[in-house]
Amino acid sequence: MTTTPTTTPPDEEFLRLDRQICFSLNAASRAFGGVYRTLLKDLGLTYPQYLVMLVLWEDGELPVKRLGERLRLDSGTLSPLLKRLEAAGLVQRERSARDERSVNVRPTDAGTELRTRAALVPRRIAAATGFDLAEIEDLRARLDRLTSALDGAALDA
Repeated sequence: MTTTPTTTPPDEEFLRLDRQICFSLNAASRAFGGVYRTLLKDLGLTYPQYLVMLVLWEDGELPVKRLGERLRLDSGTLSPLLKRLEAAGLVQRERSARDERSVNVRPTDAGTELRTRAALVPRRIAAATGFDLAEIEDLRARLDRLTSALDGAALDA
């Protein structure tokens, strides 16, 4: 099998908007946001709230700090999300009995029941992409690799 050598485009080409991977990722993220907004409306959740619930459905009770780590969110972003979810009756926050500085969060019965209704969301998102399951898994794996590489590059900077 013969491969064709790739030539590096001139600098001016690198500065074109349509050559920026960050722009493509941002555009895809915004498009996903639109689809999620429509699908999550019936559940009464925003996309960030949905992500919180996904982690809680998966892990059960967690310290807020660990939830933030899983979601890659700082406490300034996560706290208002949790307050809104608590006001909606979907999560409960309480101080840890072992460490009063730590706050644990868990889904309420209503939050747990919402999981059944949310089960259709991933399939509908997958269908909206037009990709088959193998393509979705490959893309997710590539994005995970990209994230790890960028996290490493940020540490080196």
